[in-house]
Amino acid sequence: MRHIVFTWLVLFGLAGTGARAADEGAAILTQRCAGCHNLTGPAPKTLKELWARKAPDLFYAGNKYRAEWLHAWLVKPTRIRVAGEFYADHIRSGEKSDEVDPATLEPHPALTAADADAATQALMRLKPHDDLIAAETIEPGSISKSTGEMAFDKFLGCMACHEIEPGFGGASGPELYTAARRLQPAFIASYIRSPQAWDPKIWMPNKHVSDPNIQKMVHYLAELAKEPSDAK
Repeated sequence: MRHIVFTWLVLFGLAGTGARAADEGAAILTQRCAGCHNLTGPAPKTLKELWARKAPDLFYAGNKYRAEWLHAWLVKPTRIRVAGEFYADHIRSGEKSDEVDPATLEPHPALTAADADAATQALMRLKPHDDLIAAETIEPGSISKSTGEMAFDKFLGCMACHEIEPGFGGASGPELYTAARRLQPAFIASYIRSPQAWDPKIWMPNKHVSDPNIQKMVHYLAELAKEPSDAK
């Protein structure tokens, strides 16, 4: 009996600790992140609101990100969007074509490990779209990089906006060579299926990708993410 009581006390204490950390994280998010990120929803409903967005929405972070990646990134942020949140704000005319103007891009602030842990716990609680995630089933499988790239670029045209390695691909969307490390597989599938279900006014088109091809893209991004981090 004593053992059972002690076990419950330990479990309750750990749960209480997790709740307190998440509450502390929510305070950190409000103080340090709310100025740029939408933490409460909804997503922009007009183009004007979309263009005014300074950084990605985080009100569904728990449906989107992998917790281990999120924590590591908050401690040591790296740029995911080559040309920032809104491409047109960060480009200039170059010798051959438009190019990114680094002077217009600001680095993301880093958090301490303790603050990143609390913020991550708070962010992973934000799950308003569990229904969209539950609708996806990720089938086991793999695909060669060459086959995946052909579908990604030639058939779907995704490379016009996304990089599949540093400097190779478009700059108006986030890079995708680390996507499978940072994003949950079901989110990747759901967002490919219908970007507008998550972000009604986003410029990424719904290409009505078939179920088999959605699976191929999830496996392709997983293959890209196998490259060593220092190669990115």
